[in-house]
Amino acid sequence: MISTLLVANRGEIACRVFRTCAELGIDTVAVHSDPDADALHTRTADAAVRLPGAAPSDTYLRGELIVKAALAAGADAVHPGYGFLSENADFARAVTDAGLTWIGPPPPAIEAMASKTRAKALMAEAGVPLLAPVDPATATEADLPLLLKAAAGGGGRGMRIVRELTQLEAEVKAASAEARSAFGDGEVFAEPYVERGRHIEVQVLADAHGTVWALGTRDCSLQRRHQKVIEEAPAPGLDDTRRGALHDAATAAARAVGYVGAGTVEFLVDNSGRAYFLEMNTRLQVEHPVTEAVFGIDLVALQIRIAEGHALPQTPPEALGHAVEARLYAEDPANGWRPQTGVLHALDVPTGPGLRLDTGFESGDTVGVHYDPMLAKVVAHAPTRAEAVRALAHALARTRVHGPVTNRDLLVRSLRHPDFRTGQVDTGFYDRHLDALTTPQPGEDLAAVAAALADAASRGSRFGGGWRNVPSQPQSKTYNGHEVRYRRERDGSYQVEGVDRVVSVTPQEVVLDVDGVRRRHLVQVHASTVYVDTPTGSHTLTPVPRFPDPTSRTAPGSLLAPMPGTVVRVAEGLVEGAHVAAGQPLLWLEAMKMEHRVTAPASGTLTALHAAPGRQVEVGTLLAVVTDTSAQEDQEA
Repeated sequence: MISTLLVANRGEIACRVFRTCAELGIDTVAVHSDPDADALHTRTADAAVRLPGAAPSDTYLRGELIVKAALAAGADAVHPGYGFLSENADFARAVTDAGLTWIGPPPPAIEAMASKTRAKALMAEAGVPLLAPVDPATATEADLPLLLKAAAGGGGRGMRIVRELTQLEAEVKAASAEARSAFGDGEVFAEPYVERGRHIEVQVLADAHGTVWALGTRDCSLQRRHQKVIEEAPAPGLDDTRRGALHDAATAAARAVGYVGAGTVEFLVDNSGRAYFLEMNTRLQVEHPVTEAVFGIDLVALQIRIAEGHALPQTPPEALGHAVEARLYAEDPANGWRPQTGVLHALDVPTGPGLRLDTGFESGDTVGVHYDPMLAKVVAHAPTRAEAVRALAHALARTRVHGPVTNRDLLVRSLRHPDFRTGQVDTGFYDRHLDALTTPQPGEDLAAVAAALADAASRGSRFGGGWRNVPSQPQSKTYNGHEVRYRRERDGSYQVEGVDRVVSVTPQEVVLDVDGVRRRHLVQVHASTVYVDTPTGSHTLTPVPRFPDPTSRTAPGSLLAPMPGTVVRVAEGLVEGAHVAAGQPLLWLEAMKMEHRVTAPASGTLTALHAAPGRQVEVGTLLAVVTDTSAQEDQEA
């Protein structure tokens, strides 16, 4: 029996495992990097051990330090979570060699599936359908479009869609470099890219006594940058025959490698309904809560029981209802999905029947640059898909997130989009709909009114709450370009242009009546930023720009860091004086586990290069300068 368990991970998944351990009476140990010294998972555990440093390569990827931490803290088992070392066979062996229980599949099973190329060969022998591989060196126009993938990892790293043959060689080099940086292995492979395919996976759970469960399907087709955003179980629109075929293929994959524990077999389903094996993740998935909700189980508890040697029942429980999960990210979907950092002033997600929150953050925590930008997962479970989707959208719409920009509004609009509501989703959903889904939230003008009146109330002019009121002259205040003109009357009431009636005003709440509809606005101020939350949406307002646009203070052609991060690569052969073409990739920044390409703004000459691999940069740091020679020649002419 396991008595003390160390989670070799951080954030949301560490907190989630700790929750199950508390229910089972198991003591917990956290490991933490220096930036995570006061993180929620560190605060939650019964004991915590420091991993000196900040970068994952110095901390959460140092298997020998984690094993040492487990022994020092008196742990007798290690749970890897997901990501980091969760699919590293050498780490699994190091854990067991130290006399600790490994809560995961056997190392040989991890090795069999670690390389996607080797895994595909193994699945072909097991009779699982595959997409035919394409050799990039001999690819022709007829093979396009192609999808390049890293053989040694996932999470969108090293993936590229190639639609032009002339781009193939450069994209292979870029994908290989990114894969080598992320996984230590630059091997990439190519396969046909299936337009508007669906990403469907099967959760498997196996014990050491020969029982393998196929726990239904999940649809994870809503993705950005090849990373999942919204997942659901079961996958909609599959008949019993197709669902059974996926279950059989997943079970065959698990049995082919002698799998034990929780794992996921992923498939790509084309428009005809034919499924192709993608990969097997030999770990717990981020989206496992939707399966737990539908089957009424705790997968982490079952992982622990299997690691203790217990047998599963011969058949899994029956599935009931539908569950949908949304990942709340600190990122800006309207600005290239750029990750965001800063203090999370408020994180308040509604609770209630059928709702679940998994998070590694609380209000007051800081979102840093070193790790994944996911703040939380919000899950809704209901008898039908339509009810689950409605409940999740409703909960997210009323979620208060103050601080870094998030994808919360995008999630709400995605869940309410006609295509999603009817189950017509595929991996190209955001390619088609992103612009419409990221238009400015309506109601910002009224939010500005609420902000202005709340500000007046905070300075001693509250209406409707019993404060002494003194008449004022007409006032004006501007937020995000919205000018608010208001006047306080002798009776203490407010008159505002464009508003029928101001019902009540306090520094934290303003109620407005517009066109006979009364709406409540909750107002919070942090530094110079005002957050206004309403039942129909939330708004972030500033009376003046929070960060002056750095481009207004730099020379034309200046390339500025769009986010804090690390320069990981500079284009091969790039030196000052080189000629560059518009759109040409010049360097790559890594921030929060994702690489971001910085390209030339115009054709011209590289007259300055301040970036070098390994350099840490802040937002607005000057990276390079490209002088537009054509514009200069036209000016001289």
